[in-house]
Amino acid sequence: CLSPQAFDRSIEKDNSLAVGYFQRGFVHLQLKMGAEALSDYQKAFSHLRRNPFIDYKQLGLRHILYAWEVLYSTAAAQCQLQQWQEARLTLEKAVVWRPEGRTAILGLALERVQGRLGLEPMQVPLRELFRPRKQEVEQLNSKDFLGKPKVISSIIPNDEYFGFEPLRFQ
Repeated sequence: CLSPQAFDRSIEKDNSLAVGYFQRGFVHLQLKMGAEALSDYQKAFSHLRRNPFIDYKQLGLRHILYAWEVLYSTAAAQCQLQQWQEARLTLEKAVVWRPEGRTAILGLALERVQGRLGLEPMQVPLRELFRPRKQEVEQLNSKDFLGKPKVISSIIPNDEYFGFEPLRFQ
C-alpha cells in the first residue's frame, strides 16, 4: 500500500533527507498527486546541495541517490502536470548531471517528452529500507568527545572540584 504518511514522519525527523523527499515524490506520482510530487522532487534536488550524488550506505540504506535521477523524476512529474516545455528543460539539465557516456536514457526520455508521451519516475529499489546491518549496530560505541572536565583556573587554592556549580560567595 502506497502511503506518503510514512515518508512524512521520516522527513519530520530529518528535513534535509533528500532521499525521503525523493521516495515521497514517487508515492505522490503513483497517487496522481503531480503538484505534490513536483514539490518533493524539487526539495530533494535542493537537498543534494549541488552534489552529483549522496551515498546513503552510512545510514543503512544501500542506495546512492543521483542528481540526474532526481531531475529525471522531476521531469516525470512535470509530464503528469502537462508541463512539457519545463520537462524538456529539466531533462536537458539532467544531461549535465549524468556521468559522461551514459546519456542514452535521457536521450530517449527527451524523445518521449517531445512526443508528449510522459515518463515513469525513478525510484529507490523495492524492499530497500533504512536498516543497518546487525554487526554495524553492535559495534556502535559511545564516544566522549568532550573528555573529563578539569579545573584550569580557580580563585580557591587547591580547588579540585569537577563540574559546574553556581557562583560561590567569598
